[in-house]
Amino acid sequence: MIRTFAASADIDVVASSASIPGLGSIAINAFVLHGAEPVLVDTGCVREQTEFMAALRAVIDPADLRWIWLTHTDADHIGALDVLLAENPRLRVITTFLGLGVMGLSAPFPMDRARLVNPGQTIDVGDRVLRAVRPPVFDNPVTTGFYDSRSGALFSSDCFGALLPSVPDRADALSGAELRDGQVLWATIDSPWLHRVDPAAFAADLQSVRTLEPSLILSSHLPPAPGVMVGTLLDALQAAPHASPFVGPDQAVLEQMLSDLMTGVAS
Repeated sequence: MIRTFAASADIDVVASSASIPGLGSIAINAFVLHGAEPVLVDTGCVREQTEFMAALRAVIDPADLRWIWLTHTDADHIGALDVLLAENPRLRVITTFLGLGVMGLSAPFPMDRARLVNPGQTIDVGDRVLRAVRPPVFDNPVTTGFYDSRSGALFSSDCFGALLPSVPDRADALSGAELRDGQVLWATIDSPWLHRVDPAAFAADLQSVRTLEPSLILSSHLPPAPGVMVGTLLDALQAAPHASPFVGPDQAVLEQMLSDLMTGVAS
């Protein structure tokens, strides 16, 4: 089920979630940044395209959108992209050169509708400037988040994601242990390279986020978090390289899970 709610006065969340057996639930968020030139940040899951579009229409007419900021090209971020481009000829997609190339592997992408941006560069969207940033943790080389100069919100893509017992509307509704354990587990699954990262370089990347002093942290895979939580979120990431590497179920475990499922259906 997809729901919508306000993260702040000018930012709406289009929120879904997915359950991962044995591990917990993960938030799947897109965001609408309202303003002179409204921006949609990511476009939901491929499998939820129809439901996503219905939920989006509850917070904005897609014809009013001017930009899609595509944080990266995974299937849980590009679900309604084609529909939106077809419906609104004025929409432009903010991505990277690599992102443009990846999208072109499945179908030709209209080059005149792309706006390429690299970390450190900015885009003026009328009443605010968006500064592209590379989050300290990511699972796709296309990944580019941004800092909004007007609201002070940091859109961090998959960074700060957490596997949770259930997904509330706000990260500060979680206990400290739920949040930390969920973040560390997600980081070890989604970014296994963290176990080989240079500690000093990683610490510098984390500090660059702290220096931004965001008013709001908006992750694709965590409920919205107020800026006062930035230290807590960064501390969890700092711990991730020292956590046990994630090892997924093998074939024997899968067969047992299927057997248990069939037994439950039969009973």
